[in-house]
Amino acid sequence: MPLAPSFPVMLKTRDNLRIDAAHTPSRGADDLGIVLAHGFTGSLRERATRRIAHVLSGFGGVVAFDFRGHGRSGGRSTVGDLEILDVDAAVRHARTVGYRRVVTVGFSMGGAVAVRHAGVMGGPDAVVSVSAPARWYYRGTRPMRQVHWAIERPMGRLAARLGKRTRIVKGVWDPLPLAPYEAAAKISPVPLLVVHGDADRFFPLDHAYQIYEAADEPKELWIEPGFGHAESAATPELVRRIGRWAAARSGHPEDVYPRED
Repeated sequence: MPLAPSFPVMLKTRDNLRIDAAHTPSRGADDLGIVLAHGFTGSLRERATRRIAHVLSGFGGVVAFDFRGHGRSGGRSTVGDLEILDVDAAVRHARTVGYRRVVTVGFSMGGAVAVRHAGVMGGPDAVVSVSAPARWYYRGTRPMRQVHWAIERPMGRLAARLGKRTRIVKGVWDPLPLAPYEAAAKISPVPLLVVHGDADRFFPLDHAYQIYEAADEPKELWIEPGFGHAESAATPELVRRIGRWAAARSGHPEDVYPRED
């Protein structure tokens, strides 16, 4: 099946960085915009992300982008801190091109950033966090120990730059950013959906529960049997369910069953 066509966009953040983005026009509700935020070392150009954008475009227009320090975007990755400015730029663009309702959908780091953006800056009409960490510096799984090596060691940062086109800032956070679960407590009354798999090798289920339990209503928690981690594990059916939720919880129930081809 051919993927829906997308059109290049260059965004500008409030701290004056250029963010590479793409707009996939809606094949569903004309007034719904979905901001799609990828995981750490990901990209809007990866096939898994493009496939998700295609499926979501059956429910609304999709603005996908590369976080700072990723792909063709400027700057360096701060691994979840200043990335809220990148999401903010994408949300503002979605509003500018005419989407009355805007939902942020983030995967892994992108999910944590979507939660933090809504809690710290506000702006979306609903938030979806998929496979996200609830707190910083988690090293309880082997994949996350490898991620921290890439972030903290010079050889790790070099490997990320050469292998994944991800440039990572040196040093430590100062001050420490608000943790995702702490930001979740500030999202209400905006609806929040937390999605997590029981086969996630990066973050165990307690991360999903911590984000969900910190948030006030309206909120939902989906624990997905057999679902692994983030974009690469997300099936088209799961993405369609997320699209239906985004259409229903951000405004009009009649938008729940748009085009899904």
